[in-house]
Amino acid sequence: MPSTEVSFAVSPMPLTPDGNTDPTSPVVHVAVAVIFGEDGQILLTQRHADSHQGGLWEFPGGKLESGESLAQALSRELREELGIEVMRHHALLRVEHDYGDKRVLLDVHSVTAFEGQPTPCESQPMRWVSVAELKDYAFPVANQAIVSALSEGRR
Repeated sequence: MPSTEVSFAVSPMPLTPDGNTDPTSPVVHVAVAVIFGEDGQILLTQRHADSHQGGLWEFPGGKLESGESLAQALSRELREELGIEVMRHHALLRVEHDYGDKRVLLDVHSVTAFEGQPTPCESQPMRWVSVAELKDYAFPVANQAIVSALSEGRR
């Protein structure tokens, strides 16, 4: 299934006087991968302690760069973070969430084929887990919709 090509510029998010995200500010657009191994397990990585939502587990991915398509961002992020090349992926869902200090749009794709052996290139902890085990990991709030979709059988 072809992926939707979307470009989105990321810029700093101004805050209102009460410290909340300015609703007119751009959203941070993130390409997210649910990577399935041959045995059906899913790859998780843990966010660095000094990052936004640090210490929580996540599905790998990252921000789209200016002028970059979603497919390009997904491929680049997985190459940089895990040393793998995406061979096959399809759209799973989109998640919008406002953390108060940051608004995000997660474009989530299932990665069902890749080349290479996933390796934590950024020294981040990494684990393969079953769908049933996802409930045992702490995720950023925006990722809860992904966990729910997977728990309901979406792939």
